[in-house]
Amino acid sequence: MKIWTTPQDIKQRLQKEWERGRFLRAQLNQEPLFPWRIPLKHPSGKTLSNSFEAAQKWLEALEAKSKLKTGTGYDLEWKTINHRQLGKNRIPVAALFARQTDALAFLKKTEEAALFQKLSSGILEKFPQLRPWLAKFPHKVLEQRGDWPKIVAVLSYMVKNPRPNIYIRQLDLAGVDTKFIERHKKIMAQLLELVLPQDCIDHGATGQSGFARRYGFKSKPIQIRFRLLDPSLYICGLSDLQLPVEQFATLNLPVQRVFITENIINGLAFPDVAGALVIFGLGYGLDRLSEIHWLRSKKIYYWGDIDTHGFAMLDQARSYFPQILSWLMDQDTLLQHKPLWGWETSQAARLLLPRLHEAELKLYTDLQNNRYREAVRLEQEKIPYPYVKSSLTELE
Repeated sequence: MKIWTTPQDIKQRLQKEWERGRFLRAQLNQEPLFPWRIPLKHPSGKTLSNSFEAAQKWLEALEAKSKLKTGTGYDLEWKTINHRQLGKNRIPVAALFARQTDALAFLKKTEEAALFQKLSSGILEKFPQLRPWLAKFPHKVLEQRGDWPKIVAVLSYMVKNPRPNIYIRQLDLAGVDTKFIERHKKIMAQLLELVLPQDCIDHGATGQSGFARRYGFKSKPIQIRFRLLDPSLYICGLSDLQLPVEQFATLNLPVQRVFITENIINGLAFPDVAGALVIFGLGYGLDRLSEIHWLRSKKIYYWGDIDTHGFAMLDQARSYFPQILSWLMDQDTLLQHKPLWGWETSQAARLLLPRLHEAELKLYTDLQNNRYREAVRLEQEKIPYPYVKSSLTELE
């Protein structure tokens, strides 16, 4: 009957313990877990008389999978019950696994346990301080079974060369390239935290994006893309350039006005403007501009989407350059292009934006409160090009 424990129920109980890593953890730390006793739901004396045939089949199924019959797995613990009509009967009340090898064989996990033993021994030979991590995440050891020689090689290199100040691509280790590190960043970070001295870790760099800086690798240079809008200012005949932020900071270009727009196509199609340039494609990466000191003396216009995120980015930009003016981010522009409205997938968090000017703050609040329609969004690139050119002339 379904209410009585079956061999499959016993297996499921063991499987849960396997998935929790309990058997591998005990194996690693040589913890005594066995014998392991699993109580069985079994027929009572009253049930036995009413369902004797069903109880007999249940017993036969349990015995068929027992160690007595198969040579591996569980022994049965028996109890004798007295019944007025049936007399004395032996009923199994528990499944007993004498050794871990019996439980592993029953689960068909013997080979995996042996592999874990082999892998963990190799890892601990090099890095004994990783024992607590191996015990906490034994299945991660198995998941990375083919990669441990490379992972250990990276750890060994980093211990010998803390904060190496090279690009990950420059690691001279067989089979280890940038893609390998990218695939294993999470586990690599967990292990590096344990094997490196704490003063060799930049604790201010967090997350996968901060991996390189945290452990002393060179990062891909942060780039600024811009277009010179005045042909007389072209650099060696070039108008569209992209430079590392450090090089952009040294330019101090002789421009009077700077436009900042998020959309790349808007930056590429931006009309010519005397004595001006446009910076584009930064999105929320506006902090890249924070140390460009020569921008502080320029007249700057920010052109973002008319939605809550657009105004949040405007507020962020003003934290670096208080003189920034918004452009094409006003109520008139919004209402004149109602047929082009889209939907803001998710609004910016309802935070105070203290750097917005009065009209900007009112429009931002109206958008947050769905005054015009729910989740209104007017994207920059939907504003017609003639409207953009006409608005530019009004700035002059």
